[in-house]
Amino acid sequence: MKTGDPSSPNKYFGMYLMSESIDKPFNADGAKKMDSIAKGPFAPIYPIIADQIMDVCKITSGSCIDLGCGPAHLAIAVARVSDLAIDAVDSSPDMLTIATENIKEAGLSGRVRVVNGDVHALPYEDSSVDLIISRGSLFFWNDLNKAFLEIYRVLRPNGRTFIGGGFGTDALKEEIFRKMRSIDPKWEKNAEKRLKMQQSDKIPKALKAAGVAEYEIRRDLAGFWIIMRK
Repeated sequence: MKTGDPSSPNKYFGMYLMSESIDKPFNADGAKKMDSIAKGPFAPIYPIIADQIMDVCKITSGSCIDLGCGPAHLAIAVARVSDLAIDAVDSSPDMLTIATENIKEAGLSGRVRVVNGDVHALPYEDSSVDLIISRGSLFFWNDLNKAFLEIYRVLRPNGRTFIGGGFGTDALKEEIFRKMRSIDPKWEKNAEKRLKMQQSDKIPKALKAAGVAEYEIRRDLAGFWIIMRK
């Protein structure tokens, strides 16, 4: 995927939630910029989404993986409202370096660990994970069918997923869009591309191809989430 001049800082702001896939992990510069955004305009959303995960999935203990965790802000937020042992999974070593620092700063090194892994080939045994979460990484996956097949494979019976993208509340979404417009004028256009993916039939088809028998796709103004049950 070509995204313009790699030296341009706006490249990474645009990539943060765009709907195209990527063919290589974020480098150190990209990881730092993503962390900066997550700690800036996006910071308020993670505790809210963590509460939504707890409310919808009803899983507060056991094992959890955060796919495409980035700087691990969602994993940290979920750890704070649960007793889950969480693996923050990402394919970028540079991103995991920052995630490790953030987890340590949050005082959660004993509860949250980083794992180098790819959603298309997860390093987990069959039926071994209670809860699988992910915010934003879905739009970077190169093969939806293969990714959902892997997720369903490692999900434990009666396990749940909370996978997609969202801003917590409508008010936060509006605030983030306003701030991101000032940072990167192209950001909203990329968000619109992502919305088109949400509204297409690609995801239901991929879920069916993966053999997922029970799932719900929740869409509202603040988010888009795939809740699977095995």
